[in-house]
Formats: sequence, C-alpha cells, structure tokens
Amino acid sequence: MMRSLNYQIFLRKEREGGYTVIVPSLPGCVTYGETVDEAIAMAREAVEIYIEELREKGEEIPTEEGLLEYTLTVKAHT
Repeated sequence: MMRSLNYQIFLRKEREGGYTVIVPSLPGCVTYGETVDEAIAMAREAVEIYIEELREKGEEIPTEEGLLEYTLTVKAHT
C-alpha cells in the first residue's frame, strides 16, 4: 500500500555556493544541491532512501502529524 507523506525541509544557502538541505523530522537526513531545484530533488531522493531503510529494519516511519511550526525570535549581542 502506497501513501503520501509530507516532510518539511530547510534549505540553507552556503557561502561557497549551493544549498544544504535538512529534514528536521528525519534525524541525520541531510543533503546538498548546487541550485534550489537540485537541492529539492536531492532531498526527495534522500527522504525516499531514509524511509526505505527504516522499512527494511522494521522501524517506525516518523511523520509530521501533529507538528506545530513556530519561528522563535531571540535577541543576541553581535
């Protein structure tokens, strides 16, 4: 049975170029792409591989159901 899962990703523009992508709900799921489109494609592939490895190990697949998103702003001396 195939179902669709949604995961939030964060793209960080790197000084030397390209974008690092992290998937917060999947610990250690990090990838990179030269462009935004490539980074998103790489993230999709990384998530699919991550989920497949969890399935093979019989582990639970994390979802983002019930996840609340909030941006916290703090003041810091610079």
